[in-house]
This record gives sequence, C-alpha cells and structure tokens, in this order.
Amino acid sequence: MGVGHYENFPVASLLLPHRLRAPVRAIYRFARTADDIADEGDASVPTRLQQLADLAGQLDAIELGTPGDWPDLADAVRRFRLPIHLLHDLLSAFRQDVTVHRYADYAALFDYCRRSANPVGRLMLALFQRDEAELLQCSDAICTGLQLVNFWQDITLDWRKGRVYLPQSELQRFGADESMIERGHADRRWRDLLRAQTERAAGLLSAGSPLAAALGGRIGLELRLVVEGGLRIAERIDATNGDVFRHRPTLGPLDWLLLPMRALAKQMGLGRAAPEGKIEP
Repeated sequence: MGVGHYENFPVASLLLPHRLRAPVRAIYRFARTADDIADEGDASVPTRLQQLADLAGQLDAIELGTPGDWPDLADAVRRFRLPIHLLHDLLSAFRQDVTVHRYADYAALFDYCRRSANPVGRLMLALFQRDEAELLQCSDAICTGLQLVNFWQDITLDWRKGRVYLPQSELQRFGADESMIERGHADRRWRDLLRAQTERAAGLLSAGSPLAAALGGRIGLELRLVVEGGLRIAERIDATNGDVFRHRPTLGPLDWLLLPMRALAKQMGLGRAAPEGKIEP
C-alpha cells in the first residue's frame, strides 16, 4: 500500500496474528502522522519540512535506544529488529511530496515508489521474519503496483494539490497534456494513456502475487485480498474509459463480496512461492 493511500486496504485486521497487530498499528501511526504533515492543513513548506525533520530525529533517538514520543514504534523496532532505514525512506518520500510535484519518467516515479510504498511491504516481511530476497522482490512489485493504482484513481485529487504523478514522458507518448486534467477531458488519447498505466500497475500486482502462496495462512489470504482490491480498482478505472474526473473508482459492497471469491480461486491455483527471474517495473 502507498503510505498516502490507506483507505482501500486493511490495516492490522483480524487476519493478522495477534502479536503483530500492535507493531503494524505503530508503523501505520507513524506513516499516517508523516503523511498528514506533508499533506494536511495550511502549513508552509519550511514548516512541513521541519516537522518531518523532527520525525527523523525521533527515529534517530529510537535507534539509540530512546523511545521519545514513539514508545510503540520503538518497541516494535526493538522486538522485531525492524530495519529503521525503511522508516527513513518513508520520510524521504514525504519530503519529496512537499517539494516535487512532477515526474519526468517512470524511472523517477519508481524511485519515489521505492521509498513511499515498498518500505511498508518490507517492514511487514520483517515482522514475519520472511525477508528473503525473492519475497522482497514480490513485495516491492505489489506495493509499487498498489501505489500506481492509487495514483490513477486519484488523478483529480492530486491535481487539486498541485501534483501530477503521471510521468511527463507518458503524457507525451500518447499526445496528452495536463490541460486535459484541468478540464476533465477524457478523449481517445487520454483513454489510451490511462489504459496503458492501469495495465502496467496490474502487471506488477500479478507479478508479485506469488508472495501470498509463499507466506500462506491468514496473512496470505489478506495479501490476496489486497492484491485483488488493487486489480479491481484498475478494472474500475478501465470501465470509466479513463474518465476518473467524473467517476472516481472505489470499491463497493458488491466488490467486497467478489474479492474473497477471486482470492480463494487464485489460492487454489497458485503453485509457486516466488517468481522466477527478476520482476521489472
């Protein structure tokens, strides 16, 4: 899940083992706090950056053994030996949200996702003590895929914040421009543009999905639900013919009935613990 887009996905749900719910909540609280600093209210850019720097100082204190204002997070880091650099990566992405509002190409956008989304999955694998290289690769694909789906879902919301996550190179490739976002204009060029982006996101989600089989149990089921949720949002974006301006795709009651059926069907068909070769974004 992208750190700024939790609303579609479960956090510390009943499917998690009881011993992991507190650390997951602590990670969520930290990420949510940083996200609010970067996005909410009317604070100036210097103020936001200073507040994020203060959070980084809290992480430094935790690393030195002082819980400071985050005893729950400090306890999670200590007990599960969480890589604290992943939390610093999250803060780096939030600082970028404050200062960077356009992305030249997918290389730049994936670098952002590497710090804004992928650390969440890697922290989860650390909690489960399953941070093997192949599984980290799958996790990164899922987290980046989810982040991309949320970007395409929230194009209008991000525009109002002055941000465009669609790579400028993709806009140019399809003959589109930002005026289409401003006007809410979804012509053939825009439809082709959005469909290419949802295909890329869905491809990443599918490529990382063998992670669910590798983890198994309740967390495997939850992960399948999360992946299916992301794929379903991508389907809903396509169903609007790219017109996310008037129809923000969300998951409704019928979707939450459909997702478990899809997840269980894929659970029966998944045979590999991890993909062969390297997952390319």
